[in-house]
Amino acid sequence: MPDVSDIAPDFTLPRDGGGEVTLSALRGGTVVLFFYPRDDTPGCTKESIGFSEQLQDFGDAGAHVFGISRDSIAKHDKFVAKHNLTTPLLSDEGSTVCEDYGVWVEKNMYGKKSMGIQRSTFVIDAEGKIVKVWRKVKVPGHVEEVLEAVRAL
Repeated sequence: MPDVSDIAPDFTLPRDGGGEVTLSALRGGTVVLFFYPRDDTPGCTKESIGFSEQLQDFGDAGAHVFGISRDSIAKHDKFVAKHNLTTPLLSDEGSTVCEDYGVWVEKNMYGKKSMGIQRSTFVIDAEGKIVKVWRKVKVPGHVEEVLEAVRAL
């Protein structure tokens, strides 16, 4: 499970609207990865809208922001269109990247155990090193907290 000061695991994933994103190709700038459980659920929608509303501020601070879930590109495209999202969403259908980042975990809801994505955010610096990690994220105020951390770099 990668943590602060580790090199972020590299990946190439497809993104909404077509094309791919390779993490190592973004070296030289700050990258924010927010992992979320599922498109179009209440918390995930609030979080994705929050990052979209602040995307310009992240850009002004020199950061690229990407949301990652196991949803398909087709689902991402519908989610983006429905909520006018501007944050690029990456599809990790095989959950390889989720596993590499330690966010694919056993969850226990009402006594029922299942595997799922633990809402988590990683800030990666220009050298590809993880500089900040939030696990078990609570959505209210989170985007602002991440933006503060990026601005402090």
